Amino acid sequence: MNLLGKMRGGGSNPPRVGLAETAWSFFGAAVGIGLVAWLHEDVVGPAGLPFLIGSFGASAVLLYGAPASPLAQPRNVLGGHFLSALVSVAARSLLPGPGWLVCALAVAGAIALMHATGTLHPPGGATALIAVTGGPSIVALGYLFALVPALSGASVMLAVALLANNLAPRRRYPQYWR
Repeated sequence: MNLLGKMRGGGSNPPRVGLAETAWSFFGAAVGIGLVAWLHEDVVGPAGLPFLIGSFGASAVLLYGAPASPLAQPRNVLGGHFLSALVSVAARSLLPGPGWLVCALAVAGAIALMHATGTLHPPGGATALIAVTGGPSIVALGYLFALVPALSGASVMLAVALLANNLAPRRRYPQYWR
């Protein structure tokens, strides 16, 4: 098949989910993001540490909207955010620039490490980019960024996913731990 033929695709859209699935996804996302945002604003944030980063929005889609996805399993969520944060902080610390090259290598390195460790989680790419472009408060964290907010925030969202998804009669989360 040639390049243009591949770009046409070959399948069809999956069917829409029902109202109950939508409601459980809404519930999980509201509680998970709400809890992380509350911790950011009222508990961890006043101590000078960020707890909410943009990549958690994408994790919420996977954790609460597609909990059966291999990309939403606990190993992927925790490992994806933590390892991506480590790689990107290292890239930012060790590479002199230019900025566009540091961004590119941080995200590419995060993807490669997630593949190598079986922790592929697409929001990890956003976490890697945030570690490089997040501004002075993020840069000041250094490697602490991998623990707070990346790993700790992802852990809170995972705890909510375990509860919210297993309260739903037709869901079971996780599919596996390792």
